[in-house]
Amino acid sequence: MSGGEVPTVAAAPAGSTARPLSHLLAELAADVSRERVSVGDLLLALRDRALAALLLLFALPNVVPVPPGTSALLGAPLLFLAAQLALGRRPWLPRVIAERSMPRGHFAALVTRALPWLARAERLLRPRWAALCTPPAEYGVGLLCLLLALIVFLPIPLGNMLPALAICLFALGILERDGLWVLAGLAAALSSVALVWGVLYALIKSALFLLANAFP
Repeated sequence: MSGGEVPTVAAAPAGSTARPLSHLLAELAADVSRERVSVGDLLLALRDRALAALLLLFALPNVVPVPPGTSALLGAPLLFLAAQLALGRRPWLPRVIAERSMPRGHFAALVTRALPWLARAERLLRPRWAALCTPPAEYGVGLLCLLLALIVFLPIPLGNMLPALAICLFALGILERDGLWVLAGLAAALSSVALVWGVLYALIKSALFLLANAFP
C-alpha cells in the first residue's frame, strides 16, 4: 500500500457503540503526520480501550510460529498489561517499552495484513453476556491472562501459541463486551494449561530418565 492509503476496514459490529479496533488502527496507520508509531502512540490513540487492545496486539504475533526469543520479547509487555487488567488499573507501560517504535510505513503494512483477520472477528462480535467481561469478572480474566502471559514468556517448546490464542480471545471479548468470546478464551486457556503441563511433565520425565541412566 502507499504511505497515505487508508486500509479497508469493516463496519462496526451490530449493537456495538464503540468504534471497532480495526478503524482506530487504520486511522493511526494512515496518519501521514507521523514518521514513526510507538507503543505510547497506541496507548494514546486507543484511550480507554488500550488495555484489551494492546493485549490483543502483543499476543497475536505469538499465535503463529515465531523466531526464538520473540515470545519473550512480546511476553514482557503482556505481563504488565495482564497484571493491570487483573488489578483494574489504567493501562501503563515502562518508558523503555512505551517508547519502542517503528516507521509508520512498516506499521501500516502490519496493520494491512492483520485487518482482514481482525475485521472477520469483529463481524462475529457483539455485546452479550456482559457480566462475564465487566468487573468483577474482568479482574478474573486479567488473572488468567497473567498466567497465560507467564507461559508465553517462558521458553517452553510450542508453549506460546495456544496461550497467546486464549489471550486474544479474552481481549476481543473484553473489547466488545462479548461474554461468549470470554468463554471461548476460557476453554482455550484450560486447553493451553493442560498442554503446557503435559510438555513440562514429559521434559521432567525425560530429564529424570537421563539422570538415572547417567548415574547407575
